[in-house]
Amino acid sequence: MVTIWAEQALLAGGWARDVTITLQGDRIAGITTGTPETADTPNTAGTPETRDTPPKVQRVGLLLPAPVNLHSHAFQRAMAGLTESRGPDPRDSFWTWRQLMYRFLEQLTPGDVQAIAAFVQMEMAEAGYAAVAEFHYLHHGQGGQPYDDLAEMSGRIAAAAAQTGLGLTLLPVLYQYGGCDRRPLRPPARRGRAMSARPARRHGSRRRSAFASRCLARGSAPRRISASRRSAAYAPRRATGRS
Repeated sequence: MVTIWAEQALLAGGWARDVTITLQGDRIAGITTGTPETADTPNTAGTPETRDTPPKVQRVGLLLPAPVNLHSHAFQRAMAGLTESRGPDPRDSFWTWRQLMYRFLEQLTPGDVQAIAAFVQMEMAEAGYAAVAEFHYLHHGQGGQPYDDLAEMSGRIAAAAAQTGLGLTLLPVLYQYGGCDRRPLRPPARRGRAMSARPARRHGSRRRSAFASRCLARGSAPRRISASRRSAAYAPRRATGRS
């Protein structure tokens, strides 16, 4: 049990003074406003003699809710530095960036994805974020071959969140075509292709099973106008939030 006393805190109803917050594990167990500071609410800076001794109550001047990263593609963290400058081709553009990105993700294994996701989630936590909305579109193996466990890659992202403690809303991104003209997906992009209704439902069922013991939210993110037709069967009843 951890107790935090704040001179000011931003709560759901606005700013409040003299706020006591009680934590039970990683959950907020109680919030009380108008609680006076007492001798049991020392400054957390402490003295050299007591700095290593956790106080009964941690005192802070200002307490804010941790922000949420609302749009993440975790695997792209590992390609940082590869595409930050224009190449020698004068036609270099966003679309050539995508080509390099697809070549990069074609090399990633499930273990790579979990390690990268855990690393970037750790960085988010260090920067003060409490949760992330992960737009996840790496579902299949190299060349677009489905894994035996259709939720293999989703499970790896969830496992990273379990390891780091960061809150996670997993939003699978589904591709069906390579463009609005319904051109076929190129081979690297097939790792994110949409599934037919029956496998998609099985994938969703396995995601629910994997997430049952975690405080995680689920949703879906159909990508490209032409992708929404088949991926509708994949979306839960409420596309945002829990279902």
